[in-house]
Amino acid sequence: MKALLGTKIGMTQIISESGVATPVTLIQAGPVTVTQVKTIETDGYNAVQVAFGEGKNLSKAVAGHTKTAKVSPKYIREFRVDEIPADIKVGDAIDVSKFAIGDVVNATGTSKGKGFAGTVKRHNFNTSKSTHGGNGNVRKPGSIGSMYPQKVFKGKRMAGRMGHDQVTVKNLEVAYVDNANNLIGLKGAVPGPRKGLIVIGGKA
Repeated sequence: MKALLGTKIGMTQIISESGVATPVTLIQAGPVTVTQVKTIETDGYNAVQVAFGEGKNLSKAVAGHTKTAKVSPKYIREFRVDEIPADIKVGDAIDVSKFAIGDVVNATGTSKGKGFAGTVKRHNFNTSKSTHGGNGNVRKPGSIGSMYPQKVFKGKRMAGRMGHDQVTVKNLEVAYVDNANNLIGLKGAVPGPRKGLIVIGGKA
């Protein structure tokens, strides 16, 4: 099963033998520990639950749940699979050795929060004219509705909180693997700040 949790280190570049520079995002990935194996018979679907990191002040529910795997995790995530691998059981470790250079994966993270933002920054709206009758405030959103039905429809693009959303970048190529230090490099950018949690899922 090609699935890992990790924390983002930052971006760098790899220089190939031909001199081509490839931008990569380095991730401190795994090892993760299998805490539960879910099956259709017991849970209604097939999934493998893994734990990552060292948590503090775990609740009794989480501590009891992970006691069998002998871990005190900071993060717990599960990956749905079509079939449970025969060699997977509670307590097993999964590391970057499951990946190879050239593999294509999806990376999920939480984007950086930008706070309250206006329509120009949040939705790339145009500003109004600053001359020929402009009132000086060029970043107002303008009209937000019509006289009928006298309400603002849901989903209207307006000012509001920007960022801090779950973002998945698909089809990222594995460009670097370091088994000794549990490092994996993905070609291109990965959402989230440094030290943010990244979920790496291999494509079937």
